[in-house]
Amino acid sequence: MRYYADETPEPVVARPAATVIPIRERDNGFQVLLIHRNPELSFQGDMWAFPGGRIESGDYLDDKSDEIAAARIAAVREATEETGIHISPDGLVMLSRWTTPEFQPKRYKTWFFVAAVDDQRVQVDGGETLHYSWMTPSQALNAQKNGEIHMMPPTFVSLEILSQYASVKEALAGLKDQTPEYFLPRVRTVTGGFISLYHGDVAYEGGDMNQPGRRHRFWGLDSGWWYERNDWKEAD
Repeated sequence: MRYYADETPEPVVARPAATVIPIRERDNGFQVLLIHRNPELSFQGDMWAFPGGRIESGDYLDDKSDEIAAARIAAVREATEETGIHISPDGLVMLSRWTTPEFQPKRYKTWFFVAAVDDQRVQVDGGETLHYSWMTPSQALNAQKNGEIHMMPPTFVSLEILSQYASVKEALAGLKDQTPEYFLPRVRTVTGGFISLYHGDVAYEGGDMNQPGRRHRFWGLDSGWWYERNDWKEAD
């Protein structure tokens, strides 16, 4: 953590990163690919997540300021490195961008993409990544609810968003029609856990969380997790 001249904390600069959510069609609905990260890792250890990682210098094209283009290259590269599957950058549909809360000592600015894939063989390295699983978004959310797998809030929220759709075609078409979400969580501690407030929430800029108004927040309580949003179509 750095400090301004007046000694107030200055947030650590968020490093650019990229994640891809591979999806494939099945009779019971489309599935997403999740990988299980080694518990020994210092970041997201023991978490089930989507393939992804930091954007490297070689991911940038001629325009070094175009982070989204670099994120697409990084997402494709990470998918191949971590799972062995191949995705075309042109097949990526942007879902969101998540920036780690400002109080965290290690921060990332991560672009999330969704991409349809065929039945390619998945191969994890057995080091950083131990296992993988194809699950429908609802199956993954239920596994988290039952304590069978652990995940970070961005993974949970992404699965909640994808659970609205019934097929790969519907998901890709729906996401293309929407403006990608930009998340910068503002976290508050509450009894039994925490709440992450997102853009558009009535309390995002401060104030009483129980006041009337828009809700866009994640509840991470010991009793369970859920994503609350009461104005899906109107959100910025």
